[in-house]
Amino acid sequence: MLQGVVPVAEIGLLIYPDCQLAAVHGLTDLFRIAGEWTGANAASLRVSHWQATEDGVDCVWDSHPGPPHALGHAIIPPSIVMPDRMAPAPGAATWLLAQHATGTVLCSVCAGAFVLAETGLMNGRRATTHWAFAAQLAARFPDIRLAEDHMMIDEGDVMTAGGILAWTDLGLTLVERLLGPATMLATAKFLLIDPPRTSQRPFAQFIPRFDHGDEAIRAAQHHLHAHAFTALRLGDLHGIAGMTERTFLRRFTAATGHRPNDYLQQVRIAKAREDLERTITPVDQIAWQVGYSDPAAFRKIFQKITGSTPVAYRQRFGIAGASGGQPRGRENG
Repeated sequence: MLQGVVPVAEIGLLIYPDCQLAAVHGLTDLFRIAGEWTGANAASLRVSHWQATEDGVDCVWDSHPGPPHALGHAIIPPSIVMPDRMAPAPGAATWLLAQHATGTVLCSVCAGAFVLAETGLMNGRRATTHWAFAAQLAARFPDIRLAEDHMMIDEGDVMTAGGILAWTDLGLTLVERLLGPATMLATAKFLLIDPPRTSQRPFAQFIPRFDHGDEAIRAAQHHLHAHAFTALRLGDLHGIAGMTERTFLRRFTAATGHRPNDYLQQVRIAKAREDLERTITPVDQIAWQVGYSDPAAFRKIFQKITGSTPVAYRQRFGIAGASGGQPRGRENG
């Protein structure tokens, strides 16, 4: 704590069963470092930890003990267990609602969105969570307008952040809001982390569903995966499924969450991403290998799905270049 410095705001961190304590302590350190970077006798942030129990929520740690609490923001950190194993937290939801009623901005990170959703405050609003948990959140809380591509969504009095390490993005966003952009950038540079990111798309993986119970659609899926990099026709798929085109489209979309052509693009781009990460094969050759005869069309679809050009994606995630090899040929976008 900076001696003699009056905090400009208090941020509360909610500790609930199986939450990620690394995020709790990491945010605590991030906010303290931000205060240090504002300079001597400059503004700082008060941080408090709140433990959720069956009996309620109590403050268990305070960086500036003494004055009455007045939370400007309350953060629900990620969970270290999968959402289907997260226990309901009605006591935490009641506390969050009470804080919100007094003007506190409620913030969640990753699966913390499931705790925040129990308040009902996310109904009808846009929200994000980890891309891998989006379907579960939508199924459990269908009134939420899910936007899982986004790393962060700010709805004014409710903020949600996506990935399990997106607490750094949320923390820096709050530092910028409360202590200014210069302090935010200084904090990010000191911690060797990027300023707040905007999209999860470069990180999201395509995870096909085969456990939906529709055997005819599953047979069509298996055929699609086996022949994804060749010329595939919709007629081949609904013929294998043994149904009309209209019925196939409806059942395929219901079972997989994607229309057949979108599903095919996801399968192809997933393979292209793997090749970009693990090989030095030129982009145009990868496009041809995964089923695209037109490299320009490949680049357009790749950017639509990942939010990045193939070359930028390879520069960010490629590991093959570590051996010293260089791609052959001209690399465009």
